[in-house]
Amino acid sequence: MALQNRVTAFGDIIAHSARGQMMGNRGGRLHDSNQTLGTRRWASAAWIICVLEFKQRHRQIMAANSYTELFFLDEVTALAAGHRPCFECRRTAANDFAGKWGQIHGRGVRARAGEMDRILHRQRMQLLKTRKYPRRDISSLPDGAMIVWQGKPAALKSGKILPWTIEGYGRPVAWQTAIDVEVLTPLATVEVLMTGYQPLFHV
Repeated sequence: MALQNRVTAFGDIIAHSARGQMMGNRGGRLHDSNQTLGTRRWASAAWIICVLEFKQRHRQIMAANSYTELFFLDEVTALAAGHRPCFECRRTAANDFAGKWGQIHGRGVRARAGEMDRILHRQRMQLLKTRKYPRRDISSLPDGAMIVWQGKPAALKSGKILPWTIEGYGRPVAWQTAIDVEVLTPLATVEVLMTGYQPLFHV
């Protein structure tokens, strides 16, 4: 039976056999001794995105007294779910993300993890609780942003809409005219994407 540790673009944690290309966590342990999730879906505001392999470390998934490992199709999905790059196993990406965040807010130095986490947590909690997503003109959104397209998640890349599933993306769809769409990715992250941060897409 598949464990409940796969994260959708809506930020929900579901059981599915697809492993995905990225791992992460939500700041701590969400599972019990039976490897089953309880009612809570986060342990702290530090929601991070990690690589699957790092320094030959080996982990037992959902081990006792350990954080709950979560898996994402790709970084684009993880960003849409409200996570950010990990400063340990993805230091280059994390520094780039934090540096661009700092630029947006008029600083000459990168943003601190706690600062980003506070803002992201406020935005993602609102999205998860209300399921009301901000609307934007699709032409104003950057590559890597995730939207709601025909009622389902989709990513934007190179002027195309990529329908999302837990296992991968569907056939790209071109859009011809400016249209308003619901944005799944937290707006603070969308701003970072607009400055040129390039998230990893599923391949």
